[in-house]
Amino acid sequence: MNIAIIGGGISGLTTAFYIKQFKPEAKITLFEKEDYLGGKMHTVNKNGFLIEEGSNGFLSNKPDTLELVKLSGLENLLLRSSDNARKRYIFHKSLEILPESAMAFIKTPLLSIKGKLRVLGEIFAPAKKDDSDESLQDFGYRRVGKEMTDVFLDAMVAGIYASTPKKISAPAAFPAVVKLEREYGSLFRGMIAKKKKEAGPGGILMSFKGGVSTFIEQLETKIDMNIIKNKEIQKVQKNENGFKVISDELEMDFDKVVLCSPAYDSAKILQNLSPTISKKLFDIEYSPVSVIGLGYDALEHDLEGFGLLTTSEAKKEVLGILWDSSIFFDRAEKGKKLLRVMIGGQRNPNLALKNEDELIKMAINGIKEIMNIDIKPNIVYVKKHVKAIPNYKVGHLANIKIIFDKLKDINGLFLNSNAYNGVGLNDCISNSKKCAKTVVGIE
Repeated sequence: MNIAIIGGGISGLTTAFYIKQFKPEAKITLFEKEDYLGGKMHTVNKNGFLIEEGSNGFLSNKPDTLELVKLSGLENLLLRSSDNARKRYIFHKSLEILPESAMAFIKTPLLSIKGKLRVLGEIFAPAKKDDSDESLQDFGYRRVGKEMTDVFLDAMVAGIYASTPKKISAPAAFPAVVKLEREYGSLFRGMIAKKKKEAGPGGILMSFKGGVSTFIEQLETKIDMNIIKNKEIQKVQKNENGFKVISDELEMDFDKVVLCSPAYDSAKILQNLSPTISKKLFDIEYSPVSVIGLGYDALEHDLEGFGLLTTSEAKKEVLGILWDSSIFFDRAEKGKKLLRVMIGGQRNPNLALKNEDELIKMAINGIKEIMNIDIKPNIVYVKKHVKAIPNYKVGHLANIKIIFDKLKDINGLFLNSNAYNGVGLNDCISNSKKCAKTVVGIE
């Protein structure tokens, strides 16, 4: 079995890893257009500050990521977040701690008394009668009310998807939450029932010593495969024996092809092979986000917590600020502190595309306005992601159903990335394991 994997992000690497686990004799060639693997899971070391260009970790309450780390023999790289990272903040009209208990929720100034009563009345809200798609805003207004949606859900969806409740599909982006309403008729009843069933601790935020790139670089060495970097694939053709993968000055034949590239790249590659799939892949929307790392040699702010998210109504230029050196101790040298500022998303897409000087100015100004920090950083680092995170808009599930139904007509071709069923690291690894099983014919 000769397999091509196009795209060397975490989805591509994990798919390759599990194919070799299930079929050690399989021959794999992985193509990556950059000169490094990992995609947006990439760490930059700038004067001792470890700046993540994308995700900084994963929650330990899902088994697949920890299983991958264990099977690859890389458990020594695991890094647990600080206990202080449990504290999270929201900036709405002022900076307030995110309530973690019922009493804290009752006391929080983030909602009015009326807003809190509406949330408590969720248990009496009628359940949706059908399975039709709806935005998170519509879902939230129905279940927990406008205030809760415009503050808590708005901030949450900015942090996970860099989106807004109005612009994202509830069933596509938060299937487990929607399932609670469908099965129990109420989110509260569903959460109580699940807690009784699971009766286990919540997840702990985990990462890797030296940043996520350390894990990627080590995982790369654990997989017996041919890796071709700096090679952008232009197209894939079907032939009698399988597929031909074509790039500049390169044509190679394979039995099977797995596209682990972003949806927009996969769309270009498949334009000739399947115009229908290609068009539907182009329909998958991405949110632009810029990440600005700010390192301080001396900063008096204690940064006790994970960081903060802003709401749309706050009218701030920044989506959120992560207090990275407080989350994982090795992100800055002792005594120094590192912040990461997120700008753009569906809320302000054009801001993410500003030039570096403007982005740095917005980031520093945001920190000053929100956190009252008025000190020049010792280092700055800017990473612009023109297409950062897939935005699962209303209609996403119907769109990917068409894609995967049409994919069945092309035997030996597979799609696997964060564009379809989950954007987080846990989702990517779980979906990649499933994809690997399908590729080798286990399921």
